[in-house]
Amino acid sequence: MGRAKDIIVKVIPSKLANEFVKRHHYSGKVVNNSVLHFGAFLDGKLGGVMQYGNPIDKRNVLNLVETSNKGFNSKWNEMLELNRMAFSEILPKNSESRCIAVSIRLIKKNAPQVKWILSFADGTQCGDGTIYRASGFKLTAINKNNTIVKLPNGQVMAKHGTSKKNFTGAVRLPGNQLRYIYLISKNSSLNCANIPFSKIKEAGAGMYKGEKTGG
Repeated sequence: MGRAKDIIVKVIPSKLANEFVKRHHYSGKVVNNSVLHFGAFLDGKLGGVMQYGNPIDKRNVLNLVETSNKGFNSKWNEMLELNRMAFSEILPKNSESRCIAVSIRLIKKNAPQVKWILSFADGTQCGDGTIYRASGFKLTAINKNNTIVKLPNGQVMAKHGTSKKNFTGAVRLPGNQLRYIYLISKNSSLNCANIPFSKIKEAGAGMYKGEKTGG
């Protein structure tokens, strides 16, 4: 593990987290509904940020996990989305999975009502979720992503049905979106598919650091 064991993960202010994400995330953007911000520090320097919050379509994802033995879907306060993650070069290689694990342990200790974590890998611009797989997440969906477009000025953004942005001349970027779930509670279970990781290559959805891989 090397120096990864020396990384300290703790809650940080949203302003500090957002500034870091804007500098180091490939999109240069923050997710406005992030409410819980963790910083990863090495030798007192901030080297990584993980931001958790509510999904945009939270009502539509609660049925993905059953959080009791009685077959009930998740309650409103029983899940969070890891909706932004950014790391700089000052952290040791492969330290991301340890930082995620520590942040989840802190959530489990201080917010025991949270039973599971949702996250998405951007297989259009970034990667297919290598970090999530190394962190114990389960792959639950591989979908074609038709929402990412490149504007004539070079800006890349998500095109949603409610957006008022002018997308004239925009070009759709082909790719995939992969959905991952981490079950914190032992009493929780997936109410959706648990897809073998080998299906990523079979679906032609492999991507690493913005470059297509495999299939």
